[in-house]
Amino acid sequence: MLVVLGRGVLPAAGGTWALTPASLARVRAARDYVADDPAAFAAAAQRGRRPRIVFTGGWAEAAEGAAPPPAGWREADLMLREALAAGLDRHADLRAETRSRSTLENLLRTAADGLLAGHAFDRHHPLGIVSHTWHLPRVRYLARRALGLRGGALLDVPATGGEPAPGWWPEGAVRMASRLWFLGVRDPAGLLRRERTMVALLHRARRGTRRGGGGGGAPPPPA
Repeated sequence: MLVVLGRGVLPAAGGTWALTPASLARVRAARDYVADDPAAFAAAAQRGRRPRIVFTGGWAEAAEGAAPPPAGWREADLMLREALAAGLDRHADLRAETRSRSTLENLLRTAADGLLAGHAFDRHHPLGIVSHTWHLPRVRYLARRALGLRGGALLDVPATGGEPAPGWWPEGAVRMASRLWFLGVRDPAGLLRRERTMVALLHRARRGTRRGGGGGGAPPPPA
């Protein structure tokens, strides 16, 4: 089973929306993972356990106060369309989770929607996480907090291309902040409350830096 995390959408012509290059890169990483061993996916289906690929993401731009895209145009909706166009539905059951606005919500909403139900993850049957290399360590940490999965129960499926690693908000700093803010909290509601507080503080720090002349057009912290 794979969970593919979104990385943003952009307004497009005619009032529609499009995936960012980074989001497209993650869909392509899932496609390439399946293409590397289609026999394994076919064998699982023959055993009565059709593999599943979940595309997760609503609109990460909500962190900047952006309104949600209309129904059918959120991150996971668009990733699912790309996956269907690539023929991934021939190899796996494709699903979409479209409510989440952050990495933590990607995991919590996917679980809450029952998209992981019936699967027991371990080193023999890991949950594959599709994202960029710089992002995967934080996803692993959050998967331990949100899903109780660690070590061999998780499989990194790295995407390449689409964007460099975030610069103004170094990913390592965000990961360290997450470890501090989520320390001792495991229930979904508590994790979400802590995350909202952390994001608010990060944005407050960003605004202060910009007023001081050091932020310029810096991007927001990664979702």
